[in-house]
Amino acid sequence: MGIYCTGSLKTIRWSSAGPSNAREHRVSDMASIIRFTSVNYPESDGKPMGETDEHCKEMFRQRELLDHYFKGQDVYVSGNLLVYYEQGNPKKFIVPDVFVVKGIKPGNRRIYKLWVERRPPDAIIEVTSKNTKKIDTVTKPALYHQLGVPEYFLLDPTQDYLDPPLQGYRMASGQYEPVLPDSQGDLVSEQLGLRLHAEGGQMMFYRLDTGERLLTAEEARQVEAAARQAAEGALRAEAQARQAAEGALRAEAQAHQAEAEARQAAEAEVARLREELRRRGNA
Repeated sequence: MGIYCTGSLKTIRWSSAGPSNAREHRVSDMASIIRFTSVNYPESDGKPMGETDEHCKEMFRQRELLDHYFKGQDVYVSGNLLVYYEQGNPKKFIVPDVFVVKGIKPGNRRIYKLWVERRPPDAIIEVTSKNTKKIDTVTKPALYHQLGVPEYFLLDPTQDYLDPPLQGYRMASGQYEPVLPDSQGDLVSEQLGLRLHAEGGQMMFYRLDTGERLLTAEEARQVEAAARQAAEGALRAEAQARQAAEGALRAEAQAHQAEAEARQAAEAEVARLREELRRRGNA
């Protein structure tokens, strides 16, 4: 039995062996039952990722650090990705510089749809600049509050637009409250489990459990190389010290031997003199 559609979606005709067996069924207003909707959600907003190379590098650096920190966990780390927050409306999106979502599988995503993932970001970091200051300090916080983002941080890498250059906000009683600096002047992120510190235009992340600073792959290689060089230097110093000790032992042994030989020579000379005196006394 073949099936084909004629006319609009309101008519479906099934055809068998011939026209005499043809039957036509008319379905009333099928369009109201089967809806074909196709919404295009662009993957780019057409704007540059960062105002300067410094801003771009800092975004990538933060993503790398956080991605490595949460490796092996159900945590998604991304940034500069279009986050759509209203289904069916491709104009309703926001583009966080860096964001972290806990409780979902990591992996590559071309866009982030809140109604698909069913989780807003747990923490967002914006690397602010002259052109984005107002958006980062007014527009985005209002939307992040609406979306229920628990924590929101801002970093001014050039230290020209924010005072202090690192600021944070945490949702409390339905409102954003400033994250107060700790005794070291840093901000603690409860969502990330990290201490945040601004230094040299960069965001430094420190573990709360060990106090260790998170390192990029390049920094880790440099630390490993330095540790390897230090270990090799320590081994060389140890070998040199061992050689010096062995040399001292040999010198001491040689001194003892020389002393023994000198003593033997002196005793032999004394014996010879005594013998000489004895012979003279008997003469």
